[in-house]
Amino acid sequence: MSCARDLHFLHSAPCAPAGRCRRTQAPAPATQTIRKHALRSRRGGSGPHPAQTGRLCKSHSVSKNVAAAACVGAKNLHTARPWLQKTGTAEVSSILEEKILGADTSAALEETGRVLSIGDGIARVYGLRNVQAEEMVEFSSGLKGMSLNLEPDNVGVVVFGNDKLIKEGDIVKRTGAIVDVPVGEELLGRVVDALGNAIDGKGPLGSKQRRRVGLKAPGIIPRISVREPMQTGIKAVDSLVPIGRGQRELIIGDRQTGKTAIAIDTIINQKRFNDGTEEKKKLYCIYVAIGQKRSTVAQLVKRLTDADAMKYTIVVSATASDAAPLQYLAPYSGCSMGEYFRDNGKHALIIYDDLSKQAVAYRQMSLLLRRPPGREAYPGDVFYLHSRLLERAAKMNDNFGGGSLTALPVIETQAGDVSAYIPTNVISITDGQIFLETELFYKGIRPAINVGLSVSRVGSAAQTRAMKQVAGTMKLELAQYREVAAFAQFGSDLDAATQQLLNRGVRLTELLKQGQYSPMAIEEQVAVIYAGVRGHLDKMDPSKITKFEKAFLQHVISQQTDLLAAIRTDGKISEASDAKLKEVVLNFLASFE
Repeated sequence: MSCARDLHFLHSAPCAPAGRCRRTQAPAPATQTIRKHALRSRRGGSGPHPAQTGRLCKSHSVSKNVAAAACVGAKNLHTARPWLQKTGTAEVSSILEEKILGADTSAALEETGRVLSIGDGIARVYGLRNVQAEEMVEFSSGLKGMSLNLEPDNVGVVVFGNDKLIKEGDIVKRTGAIVDVPVGEELLGRVVDALGNAIDGKGPLGSKQRRRVGLKAPGIIPRISVREPMQTGIKAVDSLVPIGRGQRELIIGDRQTGKTAIAIDTIINQKRFNDGTEEKKKLYCIYVAIGQKRSTVAQLVKRLTDADAMKYTIVVSATASDAAPLQYLAPYSGCSMGEYFRDNGKHALIIYDDLSKQAVAYRQMSLLLRRPPGREAYPGDVFYLHSRLLERAAKMNDNFGGGSLTALPVIETQAGDVSAYIPTNVISITDGQIFLETELFYKGIRPAINVGLSVSRVGSAAQTRAMKQVAGTMKLELAQYREVAAFAQFGSDLDAATQQLLNRGVRLTELLKQGQYSPMAIEEQVAVIYAGVRGHLDKMDPSKITKFEKAFLQHVISQQTDLLAAIRTDGKISEASDAKLKEVVLNFLASFE
């Protein structure tokens, strides 16, 4: 502000009639006040900045001092109005006085600190006395970080990015905001990082809403028991370990056993519901990739795009090359995006692939922050790390919109050891697990689900009645088959009942095999499983089961559309449908052989 100059202009009177310019003197109080304050501001303006580390910085520039001086001068001018009226400038002075008195002279206050040390993605910052836990802070280089350790003499900050851009002594300032991410339907079809920034090269997201990443899980009152099916399109899952909307079902197994394949098939299977117009049946998907290779994530996005599934999917990526804090944050960011749909009465599915790598990233951060290690060097709160994340998956009651968030966390085991620390933690948090075995995978049984160790604690309440009718006895038959198969290796003489059990078990195992990226509708699964559990395939050579299934499905889809529609709409197999299905199976078997 150049208030002093404007006032000087105001004091200059018009030229004298004789052609000589004469200067009119303003009343002494106003002139002396302005000069005195201007002189004081010149003396103080060239000194050092008053801000000190760890204290509130009060930035009073020269222009601010002049502004304050001008305000005092304006008040004195108010008393000198009679003199101004004589000079004919009353109107100008009134406007000027109004502008000066309305000027904002408040100091801009920012709480800052300085970097004491930086290394391994952890910054120790002196100052920031009022910073909150998990608050976003900004370094002078533009990098963002999150305060995690609040200690008496310093703050431990994890850096979201390359710490080589930060030097000792750099200024760090508070943002006053807890870490949040953009949410909304604008994110569908996009690939974002853990902070919600677009990384797919398709331009800005366009989302206007933001949501904190660390929100509290819903309480007991807003929830309701799981009752709607979340269909994966995989026969072995939908029949033996059914999943409901709002459930948390763990997918656990060694590396390269098909864990991600189950998750991707589940996303692709939702296309049949999302292409419809009924909002209550739609299921929006969020896939969180933690610690994976960039090439793997790129292949996954391409697969979803080819299947036309990206239009209802958000991919959150924190790859192996990203900083550990971003790998730690990514699941919470994805969960906040899913909660937007849940809290707006819609249904969402979130896949965490995988939480083992998130735990490793959190262990790295905790050890570097000097937190005491516990079992397997994980910090003491690693259980809370996963429980506070997975508890946010819920089925809400009608008073809270009736939406749901279903979670499919993935855990990678080492040599099939499910008794390790992280696997046991997550098994105890979730509502069941799908256990994949390397041995079954190499035998050609894919998906390689171990039916004996896999369980769904709440999903059976959500299973469709038609599937219950055909698959109700299948799990028991498969369990008995595995028990008898172990003894059958040692003895050749088996009674007829045992032989029958072995024959049925072999054929049911063959029937549950399924190719990757080929999910099936629930009514198609019912028709195929019906043929197996009712004994119609007991005399067929096991090697022909897969061929029979493919041909039978084509026949039913093309010739028996009314039967499939009846099963789909009724949700059960009526007496008429049962008789019709039996007739179709027998007629097809006669022509097939």
